[in-house]
Amino acid sequence: MAETTLSGATHPILENDYASEWMGIEVLALSDGHATIRMTLRQEMLNGFGMAHGGMIFAFGDTAFALACNPIHPAPGEEGTITVASGVDINFLKPAFRGQVLTAVADRRSSAGRSGLYDIQIFAAGAGSPASKSQPSSPGELIAEFRGRSRTIPKK
Repeated sequence: MAETTLSGATHPILENDYASEWMGIEVLALSDGHATIRMTLRQEMLNGFGMAHGGMIFAFGDTAFALACNPIHPAPGEEGTITVASGVDINFLKPAFRGQVLTAVADRRSSAGRSGLYDIQIFAAGAGSPASKSQPSSPGELIAEFRGRSRTIPKK
């Protein structure tokens, strides 16, 4: 699998996630209700205009969303549940291009019962990005905002 480990622990939802493996997603940080991931845009992730395909940006944000919703180690009594998307919205703000490094930062905004609300910001840096030149430690320019609504359901 791709680099999907953090401090030697593999997140259980990535063990058989072949889409995230193909995308080359790397987990940078995980905590309760939070995830930070990154990947580099490759040629096969581009659309006919030479920019990142919207579906790639969406899938990348969706992975960060899933990681923020599902703990590495479920609490006692929660082992038989998973948290999935009940709905999402995405706003594409700027294009991203081949060679840029994308970073997604997902944070829980609210949780009540089996429902949650998460915001995911997606940034692009590198490959000539102005943000990467002025602020090397910055995740780059904000290119998309993803809002996810979650629902915890029984595992099947």
